[in-house]
Amino acid sequence: MVEISKKYKLGVRRFGLTNWIGTMTLYEKEVKRFLIVWIQTLLSPIISSLLFLLVLSVAIGNGRSDMLGFPFITFLAPGLIAMQVIQQAFSHSSSSFMIGKIQGNIVDILYAPLSAGEVTFAVSLASVTRSFMIGAVSICIFYFLVDIEIRNFYALIFYTFISSFILGLIGIIAGLWAEKFDHMASVTNFVIIPLSFLSGTFYTIDNLPQFLQVISKCNPFFYMIDGFRYGFLEQSDGSIFVGSVYLIILATGLWFVTYLLYKKGYKIKS
Repeated sequence: MVEISKKYKLGVRRFGLTNWIGTMTLYEKEVKRFLIVWIQTLLSPIISSLLFLLVLSVAIGNGRSDMLGFPFITFLAPGLIAMQVIQQAFSHSSSSFMIGKIQGNIVDILYAPLSAGEVTFAVSLASVTRSFMIGAVSICIFYFLVDIEIRNFYALIFYTFISSFILGLIGIIAGLWAEKFDHMASVTNFVIIPLSFLSGTFYTIDNLPQFLQVISKCNPFFYMIDGFRYGFLEQSDGSIFVGSVYLIILATGLWFVTYLLYKKGYKIKS
């Protein structure tokens, strides 16, 4: 009997500290996944924002007082864009994992030579890309309809990135947790949409009772939308510094949680 003298180790990485080729390949795959159905993933949220703007413009007209020193419609437009940026970032990453689990092709990612950090980064970055595309096109369209002007590009880029990155991570967590589309719909309808609507999209928190103002300032969506709006108006409803620090800490914590859940194989490994 011939004894096998050599032993082979499985799963030895040969890509260095980070598999950049694999990470960018997964990112490209995720981007192509939403581009191939661009009517649903890009055009639909823009139309939704325009419908909100149209309905509120007709319903309220010039009867609403100024907000932060600007006409109500000028105040409203950035909030509507930010709301879609937030919601679509969540939609991308959550659907990516949810569909992968249902169709069974989640194993393609699990068996790929990619670490938990590389997978979560690639999917989150694809969510950010989708949000930036929606935001850029929306701004161009709204520019011809509403008197808006980008006054602070740095704030606009930062808050678009940090907001979509956070929601991309939340989408991954929701996608790992959900076992069917009903679960995902529950997260969307009872968490994401209410928090985005009750975050100052349509109003300033100064109009709320004191205890609701305190609750609003605990809502991360408030700082996301307020910071995004600051890029256009250079006026904020809350503290830009506090919001920036809060969102950076939240993004770091959420990425760590997402990393641990995926590495453990939460609901995706037997």
